[in-house]
Amino acid sequence: MPFFTPDDYLSSVLVIDPQELLEQGFNVVLLDIDNTLVSRDTHMLTDEVRLWVASLKDAGLKPGLISNNWHKTVFAYAADLDIPLVYKAMKPMPFAYLRAANKAGRNKGDKVVVIGDQIVTDVWGAHLLGYHVILVEPLATKDLWYTQLFRKLERLLMKGRTPRV
Repeated sequence: MPFFTPDDYLSSVLVIDPQELLEQGFNVVLLDIDNTLVSRDTHMLTDEVRLWVASLKDAGLKPGLISNNWHKTVFAYAADLDIPLVYKAMKPMPFAYLRAANKAGRNKGDKVVVIGDQIVTDVWGAHLLGYHVILVEPLATKDLWYTQLFRKLERLLMKGRTPRV
């Protein structure tokens, strides 16, 4: 099932080197929020994540946020990180990814990478457009009830794979 298989699987966004993304030809980095950048347990944006997002910008990458969330917290995260946001994205629908890439400043020919913690929304949705996907371990085990169901499916699809550190 290639649509459900991430191109890479890592322990956290913090282990992703912006320079490596550039070397791989990426220009636009679309980021999920909940349990990718911000833990569902604490709802806190850490200084480490702030610095990592700043390093994306410093490297010349164009980051953007894409979230199915619509609560006011996502607007606060976008303002804090100073990057564009597509909320109520309806992932895995492809139009959400196109809109997010455009809001991030994608130019014709730019290569997009999506980073998220869920196979059904982040991986599948990005692969529908041929985007590269990095799956990261969720920051917390706390999830919405329906996400918990998807997590069971994810364990089957990942067949015991473990994230690289």
